[in-house]
Amino acid sequence: MTTTKGAAGEVDKTTEARMPEAVIDDAMVESMKARAGVDLRIDHSINNEEATRIAVVKFAGGIGDVNTLWTDADQATASDYGAPVAPPSFVIGCFSGIQFGWPGLGAFHNATQAHFHQPVYWGDKITATCRYDGFTGPRPSKFAGRMVTDHFVNSYRNQRGELVAEINWQVVNFERGSAKARSKNVAVDMSKPELILPHPWTEDEIVAVEQQVLREQPRGSEFRYWEDVEVGEQIQTLTKGPIGLTDEVAFIAGGGTPIPRLKAHAAALADYQAHPAWSFRDPVMGSSEPIYAVHYNKAAANAMGVAFQYDVGFQRQCWQTQLLTHWSGDSGWLRECSSQYRGFVYLSDVVTLGGEVVGKSVTPEGEHVIDLTTFARNQRGADVMPGTATVALPVRDEQSPVARRARHV
Repeated sequence: MTTTKGAAGEVDKTTEARMPEAVIDDAMVESMKARAGVDLRIDHSINNEEATRIAVVKFAGGIGDVNTLWTDADQATASDYGAPVAPPSFVIGCFSGIQFGWPGLGAFHNATQAHFHQPVYWGDKITATCRYDGFTGPRPSKFAGRMVTDHFVNSYRNQRGELVAEINWQVVNFERGSAKARSKNVAVDMSKPELILPHPWTEDEIVAVEQQVLREQPRGSEFRYWEDVEVGEQIQTLTKGPIGLTDEVAFIAGGGTPIPRLKAHAAALADYQAHPAWSFRDPVMGSSEPIYAVHYNKAAANAMGVAFQYDVGFQRQCWQTQLLTHWSGDSGWLRECSSQYRGFVYLSDVVTLGGEVVGKSVTPEGEHVIDLTTFARNQRGADVMPGTATVALPVRDEQSPVARRARHV
């Protein structure tokens, strides 16, 4: 804990942010059991509902996707999509998650399984729903006393009623007080350089990372044929970082799901008065800030029991999706991908994503697919997002997976 001093040198306030703290008890467990299977009210957490040109461009920019297929109407119209289109992860910018239940506990999004069924075209209106499927636990945790894992299912339909995507996701809820006590000194343990935060990059190292980022381009209109892919081959990398404050702000501005939506002044204060668990008091500015601020506010992250600001789970999921659409090319279709979020990606970290082909097959409906494992390694060598994916690729002299799904109106 630190303090500030007034003009006469007297201590006038603490600068440690405080959030509500609770322990998991029988009453809390029974209350959450009764909510299993409920379709949740998510109006306050819907960030977008129409794939306008600007909405798609902002979302692509917010996840750092440089594939002009998503932003150039002429390129998309000339592709197998036949019209301007959004990246498959755009639905995450419409709605990703909700702050739900377990008052006084901290929470981390820890895993996602995404299934993409149909393209989202510019002009589509997306209706999202979220079902709470209950929880597993409680169980002991090395990080924070006891924890429970919530299970949610998001569904996304377009204006035609077609299911365009479905996302299963899990959230770990933990006893925040125990987590704070156990992680208090992580950021200041100078005897362990791998734990120094922010990471102490040299200028030469940063330049090398930035050069790598600029070299990593999407495959684009060049077909990647199923016949040419070999089991065991590595896919190209995708690098993110050093991750900064603006990277997090851009993700939010592009639709990256503050939970609930970010508001200011009276609009925010009215929400926080009605829902105290949504906010905390910033100890330096005196402002009310959303719990979501853990991703860009160090005091908030510390109050959550984490040493430094960190990325968003669904943000990481968007990176995996981008890795796979870069690799497959504009005529490949990402059928599904899943990830586990292991450890934190802190601001100042560099994450390199990649993967390996582990299987080839033909589905019962005749689609040629590639199975992959993926990774996301930080500069300390830790895989912070192991995952899997299935991608449909074109075969020669046949209609591409995208053309099979294209809407011709």
